[in-house]
Amino acid sequence: MSQLAKERAVELGEYIAETGATVRAAAVKFHVSKSTVHKDVTERLRRHDVELWKRVEAVLERNKEERHIRGGLATRRKYKGI
Repeated sequence: MSQLAKERAVELGEYIAETGATVRAAAVKFHVSKSTVHKDVTERLRRHDVELWKRVEAVLERNKEERHIRGGLATRRKYKGI
């Protein structure tokens, strides 16, 4: 793993852990793809910084549990014209 990839994984992990951001939001913020964010925080970060990875994993799990609610709200906004 390159040094750049390690640094990016740590930056992404810290951002997600501190803000509770979704993978999509982190991708937009760091100008990378969702696939890159996911790979960095689930695979690379796990090998590099286990404690940070555990915090990020908790945020990702919470976001996964809440995504159906966010999707429903987005649909509601779409049809209400908000």
